[in-house]
Amino acid sequence: MRIALFFLTSALSLAAVETFDSVQAFLGTHCAKCHQDKGGAGGFKLSRVTSLESLKTDGEKWKSLALRVKNGEMPPKGAPAPPLDDRVAFTQWVDHELRNQACSSGIVAGPSPIRRLNRDEYSATLRDLLDMHLNIGSALPADGAGGEGFDNAAETLFLSPIHAEKYMDAAKFAMDFAAKEFKSHNMIFVATPKPNVTPTQAADKVLRRFLTRAFRRPVTDTDVAPYFALFQNAQKQGDAFEPSVLFALRAALVSPMFLFRYEPPNPTPNPRPLDNFSLASRISYFLWGSMPDEFLTDIAAAGKLQDDEVLKQIIPRMVKNDRALGFSQRFMDQWLRTRELTTDKIPDDKLFPGYAGSEDLRSDIRLQPALFFRELLVRNLSVLNLIDSTHTIGTGLLEKHLDLKLPLNAGAKSQPQWVELPKGSNRGGLLGMPAVLIVSSYPYRTSPVLRGAWILDSMLGTPPPPPPPNVPPLGEEKAGAPAASVRERLTRHRADPNCAGCHSRIDPMGFALENYDAVGKWRDQDGGKPVDNTGELLDGTKFQGPEELRKILLDRKDLFLRNLTNKMLGFALGRGLTLKDSCTVDSIVARVKEKDYKAQALVEAIVLSVPFRNQAGMVVSKEQVKK
Repeated sequence: MRIALFFLTSALSLAAVETFDSVQAFLGTHCAKCHQDKGGAGGFKLSRVTSLESLKTDGEKWKSLALRVKNGEMPPKGAPAPPLDDRVAFTQWVDHELRNQACSSGIVAGPSPIRRLNRDEYSATLRDLLDMHLNIGSALPADGAGGEGFDNAAETLFLSPIHAEKYMDAAKFAMDFAAKEFKSHNMIFVATPKPNVTPTQAADKVLRRFLTRAFRRPVTDTDVAPYFALFQNAQKQGDAFEPSVLFALRAALVSPMFLFRYEPPNPTPNPRPLDNFSLASRISYFLWGSMPDEFLTDIAAAGKLQDDEVLKQIIPRMVKNDRALGFSQRFMDQWLRTRELTTDKIPDDKLFPGYAGSEDLRSDIRLQPALFFRELLVRNLSVLNLIDSTHTIGTGLLEKHLDLKLPLNAGAKSQPQWVELPKGSNRGGLLGMPAVLIVSSYPYRTSPVLRGAWILDSMLGTPPPPPPPNVPPLGEEKAGAPAASVRERLTRHRADPNCAGCHSRIDPMGFALENYDAVGKWRDQDGGKPVDNTGELLDGTKFQGPEELRKILLDRKDLFLRNLTNKMLGFALGRGLTLKDSCTVDSIVARVKEKDYKAQALVEAIVLSVPFRNQAGMVVSKEQVKK
């Protein structure tokens, strides 16, 4: 029973039944041959992990060891592999104990590495800085995913030569545009030479205001000096006032202070609260993906942004602002992997011409999860609506695609609307949305394996291990052979004992979604036969269809909430989470449960968390202490 519930129950309850002795027995049986002290293959020796104390002193080694066992990389190919049950029990125990050790000293401020603005943040910041509604960042290289799977993670936001070149071009374009566009021009030139104002005085005022906004903090004379020197040099070359100012501002747009989320370093060994302006930027880039507005900056200037009650009042205002739509879209697209709908996950245009032939429909499908999540935030509804809900986002095209009658505003059917679903629609929550169903299918057919794995990974945060090497693919039917459903072909595939172990954990949830075809339309038949949408978990729990699957997921709602919290905290911090962040996640989950799983409670708990509001102290070596 314990192993059977691996992917669907709390990791804590599973790990608690293992013991250190049984873990050592596992290592002795499966690892000793290669990793005895004299051998130490790959530089790893078992002697490093033979005590409970090593969980604290060698935590990263334990973490790496557990990951390699979980992924089937150890024992190596050719050596007897441990049964899946034993492998699961071992990795669960290690994960649990590492979290216990990491949280033994309480919640701490984690690392806060400097990071470049990603492409979306760069575009949005220029938009708000110059009131310029152009996507200038589209010319930049795409940012890769890092951290918890998001493209705002510091681990991947380095500055390459191609970035430097593109930033120079973008800065020139932005200033050339601002010189001609009325609103942008007025936003920059808050002062001009007049009878009682010299060019020097006007330039000083323009530069100080612009740099304060661009660098997202007050500037000093030292900060202003190099840009003022550029203005003066342009004047000496005979340039007029405005071109001279714009020349200096071009340099500001390629400054590290603009391109990077800079926070004054903490030189002490102890953690400390962020300064108000750095905290304003953290909040703004979390919820808006852009620079703080004037209101948020004024609160920071007043020194009130670290006040809990002030933050609790700011958060609802910010999530209801139109800028927060970008947060919902960036977060949901990357968490759910629905960004792939425009790249890797494009349904076959010959098999699904209705989908392929309507860009408006494809747009509605892509936006539905993000707009749904935005409504949960604005209305402060339970995040459990992501599992099951009585409402959805509808348009006229979605209504037709889903074959439903939705209570849409007849005069605005092309506009997304928050609508109540008909009873028995089978469309509540994420699993009823075409975007999710497409991204967890192949371009030409459904896949219970992909859908089951998607649920385990994206919704529950318990991804299955990767398939072993040389796994045969699910074969397609030969010409002239009797028609067979995907389920029938998968059943034959699972007859291979090498495949059955993992598939028995993954496939049942995917089977429950077989009524949805590869573009998310409802069907009652597959391969000329009635769809079999029944599933059975290894603990004997039986279910049928998407509605009963949703009930099973709601029974695991705390596992879902923990995964959602992990993802959103990683997105908010812009980095991968560490073991020490586990206790922060525990605290946030407990807080959200107290608030009935409300969406704003999740955002609030993240903003109020220790890692979000504080800087870790500088790590000082023993040698530095002696000096």
